[in-house]
Amino acid sequence: MDKEMLSRINELAKKKREQGLSVEEQAEQKRLYAVYLKEIRSQFNSTLDNVSVKEKDGRVVPFKEAYTKNNK
Repeated sequence: MDKEMLSRINELAKKKREQGLSVEEQAEQKRLYAVYLKEIRSQFNSTLDNVSVKEKDGRVVPFKEAYTKNNK
């Protein structure tokens, strides 16, 4: 995600609040939000891949392994 794309997202959000968007701008905003959310989700999952949890028995396991075990 580059600065231009973030700037455009903010620009469209401001315009939407102030005066509304055309159909083309709404479609562009929706597309940009989808790209933005995909990027954020990817970063979040990458972060979780590097997180470990210390179990009660002292073992250290990857977060995703501990989370899935506790939710079964």
